[in-house]
Amino acid sequence: MLIATEDLKDFCHILKKGKKRLVLTNGCFDLLHIGHITYLNKAAALGDILIVGINSDASVKRWKGKNRPIISEKERAFSIDNLKSVSYTTIFDGTNADELIEMVNPDVYVKGADYSLENLPEADTLNRLSIKAAFIEMVPEHSTTSLIEKIKASY
Repeated sequence: MLIATEDLKDFCHILKKGKKRLVLTNGCFDLLHIGHITYLNKAAALGDILIVGINSDASVKRWKGKNRPIISEKERAFSIDNLKSVSYTTIFDGTNADELIEMVNPDVYVKGADYSLENLPEADTLNRLSIKAAFIEMVPEHSTTSLIEKIKASY
């Protein structure tokens, strides 16, 4: 279910009062592929409820460039929200996920293993709020960028 950002803090507070272990991750999730699905399945296994923050179209453009995203934020959120492993989604506009982390206050924050606490932009927020970070290995050679390159090469 897609949760409006302005409702997220209260919604997550209710879930935590129900003794649910919240897991949060975020990303573009442009051109959904096996790497995304594997990653989200592993993230979901770390708690009771997986909340996925989807970067807004504007934030993806700032991060990935003017030609991205390929798929709109609403379509990306719909696709992610309909995966078995995902409990809730939200669309956020931040350059990083600090504000999203503060709203959700998860038990675990998950990112790909291309990050570590040393290079994670949200590390200070996680430390300040005593939130555990988990890093999941990515499926090799499966990324949106590699899919785009394969598509370009086929024309």
